[in-house]
Amino acid sequence: MVASEVRALFSVASRPEVVSLAGGMPYVTALPLDVVGDLVADLVARRGPVALQYGSGQGDPHLREQICDVMRMEGIEANANDVVVTVGSQQALDLITRIFIDPGDVILAEGPSYVGALGTFSAYQAKVIHIAMDDEGIIPESLAQTIYALQSAGNRIKFLYTIPTFQNPAGVTLNAVRRQQVLEICQRAGVLIVEDNPYGMLGFDGEPMRALRADNADGVVYLGSFSKTLAPGFRVGWALAPHAVRDKLVLAMESAVLSHSTFTQLAVGQYLATQPWREQIKNFRELYRERRDTMLASLEALMPAGVTWTRPGGGFFVWATLPEGLDSKALLPRAVAERVAFVPGTGFFADGSGARQMRLSYCYPEPERIREGVRRLAGVIEQELRLRDTFGTGSPPEHIGVDTPGPDLA
Repeated sequence: MVASEVRALFSVASRPEVVSLAGGMPYVTALPLDVVGDLVADLVARRGPVALQYGSGQGDPHLREQICDVMRMEGIEANANDVVVTVGSQQALDLITRIFIDPGDVILAEGPSYVGALGTFSAYQAKVIHIAMDDEGIIPESLAQTIYALQSAGNRIKFLYTIPTFQNPAGVTLNAVRRQQVLEICQRAGVLIVEDNPYGMLGFDGEPMRALRADNADGVVYLGSFSKTLAPGFRVGWALAPHAVRDKLVLAMESAVLSHSTFTQLAVGQYLATQPWREQIKNFRELYRERRDTMLASLEALMPAGVTWTRPGGGFFVWATLPEGLDSKALLPRAVAERVAFVPGTGFFADGSGARQMRLSYCYPEPERIREGVRRLAGVIEQELRLRDTFGTGSPPEHIGVDTPGPDLA
């Protein structure tokens, strides 16, 4: 585990005068907080002795049934017995890795990939091999070639970790044709898929994409979370797994925390049972769409020539690429000095790649703050370009290990 200088820098970046385009924090102020407060008070008054007691290691049975209803929106037909409730989907990632990984085993992951997953994989001494992506997600040919080369060399590939919908950090989405190709490639090779899908409900156009798990019940472990569609403070996520994997997940869950919070599970269950949660998700989608549009328009208007970026159809993030000769990690202290923050790209690769990339988040700041943040960042990049043109390209700073994220950066 590595606590990097980037992590330390964000203690400064959290000051109110700094526009943070870094954190992936949902805008929970958009929730009807008074309703949530009444719901919690009612839960304590009516079911306090149950809500405040130990619970099942697999999770509340009724909530698991409700989770199956939620997943049905993405084409998944599942049995509540195959759902394991976890402390956010981050814990599900940790438990899956604990179950499958011995030191030196290979995990395939998109390049770039979620920093929280990379930190977990590193802690269990897995070898992460990145699969190339483009604007349509994982490139199937690259996946097939990598699997063949690794297996031919005797490597043990334990699973492919993917965020196929509105990926963190790139914001791209695996298209429908490629989804089938990825499923077929992994099935032929005997490689399990771990599908992490926290943003799937937050698309800005049309209905949710069909999940990978919807087309392969035995070869995919699906991870979900209420952190983005309700609130991260409840810390309720889940894993949907084949029977044998589910049993191991329950054992690992109980050894880790004995049982998770009955109180938060029942609160989420009561919210789903009594509130128009689908309408609330639509409200979130509209709010994030406006902020995405503001981010893209500001980048188009203000960024110097040579900077490029993705155009997400949902989720929280834009992935930007700097011109040749610039390094995002070296740029960050100067950006924070100008009161704007982002996440450097190297944190999203296990091999130190991503020096020219950065993740920009639009989910939390108000639109006018997004515009101001992009203006400040564009000024910093323009200054760096002038220095590059004057003094030439410098050597990027050495990057060792995987940056362990704070919860405000995940």
